Amino acid sequence: MLANITQTDELLEEMRTALGSDYDRYRNHVYRVINITDYFCPLEGEALQQVAIAAAFHDAGIWLDHTFDYLDPSRVRAEEYARSIGHGDWVNTIAAMIMNHHRIRAIHSNQLVEAFRRADWVDVTQGTLSFGMPIDFLNSLKTLYPVLGFHARLLQLTLLQVRKNPLSPLPMMRW
Repeated sequence: MLANITQTDELLEEMRTALGSDYDRYRNHVYRVINITDYFCPLEGEALQQVAIAAAFHDAGIWLDHTFDYLDPSRVRAEEYARSIGHGDWVNTIAAMIMNHHRIRAIHSNQLVEAFRRADWVDVTQGTLSFGMPIDFLNSLKTLYPVLGFHARLLQLTLLQVRKNPLSPLPMMRW
């Protein structure tokens, strides 16, 4: 299991105030997504760093930008961060992971982006969509990184969005 990724932890720590009481829930979701991505596409080197950045930012716009239409704000923040650490060459991959993590259809052009998409779907659906990943693996991740009401919080945020914008209840979804 991948744990204590310095880059991820530093990014999440910078977001702690904005995340507020959702900090531990979001951190654990991020680490579950990283580990599930690693299951589908073993991570090392640059790929691990790219996933660490994308995972930290992928839903962050909800809290940092106070919007449920958070893909673009999350992407922009991740791109700015990648450039700030001298990795503008990673921007396209990181952006693709963030912009496509709620995509319904598979992505055949990039194995890493597809693994990230699958990982988020596995975690958000709590394994209902498993893409062949053993449920024991997800359960072991939940032991290491407990859910702490993350899915209930997502439902609460979704219901608030539906009330505010009934004609655009899920603006982050992609085909």
